[in-house]
Amino acid sequence: MTTTATVPAPAPVAAGPRRALLAGFAPLVLDAGAPIAAYYLLRAAGMGTLGALAVSGVLPAGRIMWGWVRDRRINALAGLILAVSVVGLLLSTVTGDARLMLAKDSGVSSTIGLVVLVSALRGRPLMSSVLRPWLTRGRADRDDARERLSAGSDRFRRAERRFSVLWGAALLTECVVRVVGAYTVPVDTMVWLGAVIVSVTITLAFIVSGPLAVVPMVRMIEEETRKGV
Repeated sequence: MTTTATVPAPAPVAAGPRRALLAGFAPLVLDAGAPIAAYYLLRAAGMGTLGALAVSGVLPAGRIMWGWVRDRRINALAGLILAVSVVGLLLSTVTGDARLMLAKDSGVSSTIGLVVLVSALRGRPLMSSVLRPWLTRGRADRDDARERLSAGSDRFRRAERRFSVLWGAALLTECVVRVVGAYTVPVDTMVWLGAVIVSVTITLAFIVSGPLAVVPMVRMIEEETRKGV
């Protein structure tokens, strides 16, 4: 089963549309809740542990692929999640190891975490594209302000890198915790516990990255937008 730490960007501190906030969390709820429900329903119907994990793990991959078909646009982060998930699913299915199937979800988190950290160290933080819609709120003036700051403000770029570093570190930590759990906790327990670990990780990443990275960027964009008026 794939309960991947999907990385939604936190909402700006300034009041934003509630609909946008709900839309941002919807994929996370689907990716975490639907596989868990499917797993326990399949187990109750008599399916074995490995089969239930495999079938329920297809759901998030299906959602990502449907998003590509619907939007006719390939998201790099979603593509990375899908690729690692498919490789892990094939590997664990071939070996027939249910615990490996649980541990593969951590491989998704660790891969994303490493890519995010490397992108920040190279000065091209991957999480900036994820955060951008939340910072600009669909307004052309805010988007122009963000572009100017990203091109010419060292302070803004440092905040962008800090945001990616915090999320990359959070995902790597989550990976370690879930790998330990996959091989020490009963499989039926780890199915729902893995989702709890993901939720706690994302919540803590929100709490920490907000004041340290998001709030400064929001304020800088607001100031730059006023200058452009």
